[in-house]
Amino acid sequence: MKTFLIRSIGVLATTAALYAADSEEGFVPIFDGKTFNGWKIGDADAKSWRIEDGAFVAQGPRSHVFYVSDEKPFKDFELKVDVMTEPGSNGGIYFHTKFQEIGWPKAGFECQVNVSQGDWIKTGSLYGLVNMALTPAQDNKWWTQHIIVKGNKVTVKIDGKTVLEYTEPRNAQPGEDFARKISEGTFAFQAHDPKSVIRYKNVRVKRL
Repeated sequence: MKTFLIRSIGVLATTAALYAADSEEGFVPIFDGKTFNGWKIGDADAKSWRIEDGAFVAQGPRSHVFYVSDEKPFKDFELKVDVMTEPGSNGGIYFHTKFQEIGWPKAGFECQVNVSQGDWIKTGSLYGLVNMALTPAQDNKWWTQHIIVKGNKVTVKIDGKTVLEYTEPRNAQPGEDFARKISEGTFAFQAHDPKSVIRYKNVRVKRL
């Protein structure tokens, strides 16, 4: 019985490891962890971005760093980003957006990053569209924010746990100030304000 139990545990461990490996199959890294190659900063004069220990670090006035290396826009995809916030920090992950020299990105969606900052809209929300007051993410701990867009559906997972599923209505129209309409585009990360410190690393994407 003991031998069987040990073998069973070994099989389960191997299966779990294979499952974890399969979950990353097809993903391609789009940030080298060392340079801004392939990325472009909006509101660059704010000097709110640096790279430290393999991560983009957002700290400073409003600014966004956009992925600009791939000319083919992303429509249906899975994006995974490892994120860590310091207490009281606000940020975001944009998708279906496009580069802007200045200002809050008007195209696409912002998937909120906020565990404990004063804004009640928390990590995993589609900001201004599907807002959540609770999140499983924790400050000072890395989590994986996983955004899936397929057809008219957006799914957001935090460390493998689905926290949001949004199906866009057929008659949905872009907003006047912020589009928030499923289309296509690129990705961006947000530096929200000088009091916020957020790290984004292991950025990888899979086209669907």
